[in-house]
Amino acid sequence: MNGELRLSDAGKKVVLMGWVNRRRDLGQIIFVDLRDRTGVTQVVFNHELNAAVHEKAESLRNEFVIAAIGTVKRRDADTINPNVPTGEVELVVEELRILNVSKPLPFLPSDTVLANEEMRLKYRYIDLRRDAMQSNIELRHKVALAIRDNLASQGFFEIETPFMTRSTPEGARDYLVPSRVQPGMFYALPQSPQLFKQILMISGFDKYFQIVRCFRDEDLRADRQPEFTQIDLEMSYPQPERVWEVVEGFLTAAFKAAGHEIKTPFLRMDFDDAIRQYGIDKPDLRLPAFTDVKDCFAPADLEQLAINKDLPVIAIRIPHVGELSRKERDDIKPLFVSKGGARVFEDFKRIETKFPEASAKVREKVRDKTGGLAADDLLVLVVGSVQSGASADTHPASKRKVTPAEMAIYASAGLLRVALAQKYSDRHKLFQKGDYRFLWVTNFPMFEYDEADKRWMAAHHPFTSPHDEDMDKLETDPAMVRALAYDVVLNGTELGSGSIRIHRQDVQSRIFHALGMTEEEARARFGFFLEALEYGTPPHGGIALGLDRIVMILAGADSLREVIPFPKTAAAKDLMMEAPTPVADGQLRELGIGVVKKA
Repeated sequence: MNGELRLSDAGKKVVLMGWVNRRRDLGQIIFVDLRDRTGVTQVVFNHELNAAVHEKAESLRNEFVIAAIGTVKRRDADTINPNVPTGEVELVVEELRILNVSKPLPFLPSDTVLANEEMRLKYRYIDLRRDAMQSNIELRHKVALAIRDNLASQGFFEIETPFMTRSTPEGARDYLVPSRVQPGMFYALPQSPQLFKQILMISGFDKYFQIVRCFRDEDLRADRQPEFTQIDLEMSYPQPERVWEVVEGFLTAAFKAAGHEIKTPFLRMDFDDAIRQYGIDKPDLRLPAFTDVKDCFAPADLEQLAINKDLPVIAIRIPHVGELSRKERDDIKPLFVSKGGARVFEDFKRIETKFPEASAKVREKVRDKTGGLAADDLLVLVVGSVQSGASADTHPASKRKVTPAEMAIYASAGLLRVALAQKYSDRHKLFQKGDYRFLWVTNFPMFEYDEADKRWMAAHHPFTSPHDEDMDKLETDPAMVRALAYDVVLNGTELGSGSIRIHRQDVQSRIFHALGMTEEEARARFGFFLEALEYGTPPHGGIALGLDRIVMILAGADSLREVIPFPKTAAAKDLMMEAPTPVADGQLRELGIGVVKKA
């Protein structure tokens, strides 16, 4: 392999094969950097030593595929290249075989300036030759292998589940597959193997995992793809802590395979605490938590500033930003996304102009409550307007520890906190490379209220078990029901979501009823599963983590497309294969399908 030759190989006769990465013609001598996935080796064509081979080498161009046969030679001291592992040796070519030629390329794998992403995806087979992409795909392989080995060593079986199943849409849309032999009937590609892995627990396979492709027909973002890979896991008889222990174990192995050591056990945080301290259920722990400083203000101050005294006053502190100009302070406001009447004081100095007599005292109280405000820290306040929160008492979720009106303030502050940290990331050292802050977020609400449909929806999925002590609230007070659900979060990214499942048919039926399903609808959609639950189902639970997201973070990439060999665009297109495409009328007739254009 081209990247494996070392000084100890000097004098050996070898055959190297690969792509012409770069060619330098100095007249009597031609140098070629020959590349394969292991690296590059310099090969030399010397006219004096072999005129025929040198003449043949004159025709070589970038990305020709060749075989070079010759003797490994130690380079002269002044020609050693310390930047590559093979830099102390070169191959003096005695025989050259051109295995294939290449027409001029739209871009070169060796280019230091990347082509635009559409071009890269259209010619993905060229883009994948780049060192960075080769490294990312190798990293993906190592991470997946480490996870497999870790779980197999603990007695987990990797079991494949079907790709062609029935449609049970819960959230994202299914990709549908028409059946030719059953006209008018459809399979669906699985959004997850959720029901299959639960049925495997019923079947007696008490430790299951699978690194599996899943499919969701949804709008895309940088961290979403229509087809994606997840690490799927299920166990019989676990408490949540046992699932967490298993996940922490295989993540430790995965990160070690990528050259990183992580600390376990991970921190744990209740959902309500995450919202109160970070405004989001996937907090980035590299940033300071925010603080409710309402009690630092006198009631008269709140009234003068038109701040709702019944809602939190959130102080966001971004360390070591330094002194901001007037324009920089003005630029904060466009970063703010108001949720339900929240507003922002983009700098404490704005407050000082409102009541200079009290400002020093208030600033001192805020400084103390936020854990010590340094002179170069940025402080921003997010508050509720006097109009916000008026309807909180009538909202179906108003009895929760965090009410919808409070949630609006926390959510607004959470979004601004991250936006500020990203904007001023070059001024502080909060985002250190290799600083991995893991967290388990637990005790999610069982249900979320859908304002549009005026009904309760499953916060995770309808197979999640409620806390035993909350069972009596399912019909009477769904807002207060907590789920035995948990997410694993890393640096503000949700890696995976899981739960202890419902293992009793009567409880599962109650959950379907709480979600507004009639008994007939539940039987029509999930009758096979409800029946399976009646045949001795053990308690069980599990989780699914996004492999693509894990590798993206480890690779330091900004998009999943950088760690997936053949991804789709944001418009769900494969530019290389030019898919999706129309199909022939004959194929549609066989399936009994007609295409109707949207109006």
